[in-house]
Amino acid sequence: MSPPAGAETAVLVVDDQDPFRRAMAAVVEETDGFVVVGAVASGEESLIAVKELRPGLVLMDVNLPGIDGIEATRQIRQAPDAPVVILLSTYDEDEFDRQGCGAAAYVSKAAFSPERLQDVWQQATSQR
Repeated sequence: MSPPAGAETAVLVVDDQDPFRRAMAAVVEETDGFVVVGAVASGEESLIAVKELRPGLVLMDVNLPGIDGIEATRQIRQAPDAPVVILLSTYDEDEFDRQGCGAAAYVSKAAFSPERLQDVWQQATSQR
């Protein structure tokens, strides 16, 4: 779901910890071509926000209360016009199973930067 030239990709940030939501939003806002359209604290809220806000990209924390980020991603990606989902976590990738959930990539929160966001977005959208 690449935006037209000159348009910005709408981003939904999902994390149960406010400091991480703010940090992820700050990285997005510093990255050319992206704009935060919403930030929520749970997997359940992400399902509603995706339907209402129709982002092109969801930055999804893995460890969430209730529906975790893996299951929320699986449900989001079932829609025909589903956004790209990038999983983020403080955990190492081998500490959870993301197989089959439909996430385009995993990025460590410590490595999340404007450059990393652009790289992962380019890889994810070139595969579509």
